[in-house]
Amino acid sequence: MQYDDVRRMTIPLYTADQARQALPAYPTDAPALDSYGRRINYLRISLTDRCNMRCVYCMPEIGMQFMPRPELLTTEELLLIVRAAARAGFQKIRLTGGEPTLRPDIVAIVQAIKQTPGITHIAMTTNALRLERLAQPLKTAGLDRVNISIDTLNPEKFRRMTRGGAFERVWAGIEAADCAGLRPIKLNSVIVRGMNDDEAPQLAALTLRYPWEMRFIEVMPLAGVADIAHDGVVTSAELIARLEAVYGPLEDLGLAPADSARRYRIPGAPGTLGFISSVSEPFCATCNRMRLTSDGRLHLCLLRDNEVDLRTAIRAGATIDEVEQIIRHAVMIKPWGHGLPDGVLPTLRGMSELGG
Repeated sequence: MQYDDVRRMTIPLYTADQARQALPAYPTDAPALDSYGRRINYLRISLTDRCNMRCVYCMPEIGMQFMPRPELLTTEELLLIVRAAARAGFQKIRLTGGEPTLRPDIVAIVQAIKQTPGITHIAMTTNALRLERLAQPLKTAGLDRVNISIDTLNPEKFRRMTRGGAFERVWAGIEAADCAGLRPIKLNSVIVRGMNDDEAPQLAALTLRYPWEMRFIEVMPLAGVADIAHDGVVTSAELIARLEAVYGPLEDLGLAPADSARRYRIPGAPGTLGFISSVSEPFCATCNRMRLTSDGRLHLCLLRDNEVDLRTAIRAGATIDEVEQIIRHAVMIKPWGHGLPDGVLPTLRGMSELGG
């Protein structure tokens, strides 16, 4: 197979002119940089679009359709992409979904990624429903830490927001992760006006008791839930003001390089607070990440539809060298950032396909 044949297969969502911009070969002996000079070294991998919850800000209540299993990457295809990405300079992997623990070989996947030369850190974002049993095997396999979704501490409200999730099982999963050493534990709460914004002080209070990071995330207008996002955004600035009304001035810990969360601390607390302001205060200038969908496409920006297809190339016989080169091209054409201020909304995929 000729390289140009592989390249043509991998940019189906681009115009001919945009595809031609990806033609020049880039050096394969240096970490991948995009056209804005950003070092892209963090790959978020969606292992499945399926989930055992149906959160209101993630999936529509009706009409959700999941990808046929033959369209999903096999484990062998996934690991080929990880090896190629590592050769291109990716160092950090986050496993997401859907719900990544639904993948039956999740422990073996973690172990294989951990053994990949160049990969230095593996994390996972999970709803923790299966974590009570899996936390220790995942830690043994090489998982470094977890982010766990928990949007309310009220079991009944939790059931409503997740459309059936069991708060007690999630909390047991959090405790199991802590005991297994999957630290630092970060708890993710998507704040939706009129649903759980009143609970921000109670969620923040967890940091007074535990050395965890409680992260507040602005709801994003992804496919299937744009109506909720339209009226439901509670900005980070508003939340900080609410928390300071309860706890007094928060200690500003700043924004770590390439981190999506600005961090604060309630004075004297062992834990920290994080605010992810994708809508009101984008952090595109320091973005270091790309996303791999479970059907094998590199999604270049969370809030744009731009993608590059790796699965087609792999199933047509692309070598690891060719896959690495395609990844480098994808990095080079990564957009600067999202287009929300200009009214550009993503329509291709929902949060359950991208993992956040």
